[in-house]
Amino acid sequence: MTRRSAALVLATLLLTLTGTVQSAEAAGYRYWSFWDRAGDHWTYATQGPSTARPADGDVQGFRFAVSADSQDASRPRGAASFAAICAKTPARDGTKRLALVIDFGTAADAPSGEAPPSPRTACARVSPDATTAEALAAVAKPLRYDTNALLCAIAGYPRTGCGEQVSGPASGQASGQASGQASDKDEPTSAAKPGPETEADGGPSVGLYAGAAAVAVLGAAAVWQARRRGPRGNG
Repeated sequence: MTRRSAALVLATLLLTLTGTVQSAEAAGYRYWSFWDRAGDHWTYATQGPSTARPADGDVQGFRFAVSADSQDASRPRGAASFAAICAKTPARDGTKRLALVIDFGTAADAPSGEAPPSPRTACARVSPDATTAEALAAVAKPLRYDTNALLCAIAGYPRTGCGEQVSGPASGQASGQASGQASDKDEPTSAAKPGPETEADGGPSVGLYAGAAAVAVLGAAAVWQARRRGPRGNG
């Protein structure tokens, strides 16, 4: 094997590895993301709806979509004014009101055979110590959770599935930009991840390490062969 052949083998292996990594990065998750409304923009919630205890007058949102992680998750669409959402729900002593924006997403993000309902808003009147999950249950039943307490369905949508991995390009950021709601100032945090902790949380995958090791070993072997046999003309 000449030096030129060794270099060609190494380059081919690197291109193959790069294609594999890019393919893995394109995978996303189909799930309900949870958002807080701060001023005039959305921020990715730093805790789940089962532990969050919003105050009276807060606005929170849910969006169903496919995204790789919280960094490209699609924001809820539509109006998100507490005054407008809760205009017909007067304050009452001993309760609090929470405005909820529920965005069922687009047809492109829907599971096979399902069509997303239209986005909607609701004003939940609940006890002062109620969680967001309790407020959601008051206005958008049935809810569905998995065994790890991950929110799988709101108002029965979707019928099946829960945070499953979906191959192909994630549509989250593109959808957010298309709806005119994505901006630098409301970039979501990485505090919440879709589904269980997996390689998709931003860390290098085992496949990447294994592939890099294979490239290094095969590349070294090719170079050794070239040196052992010595130069043969122009290669």
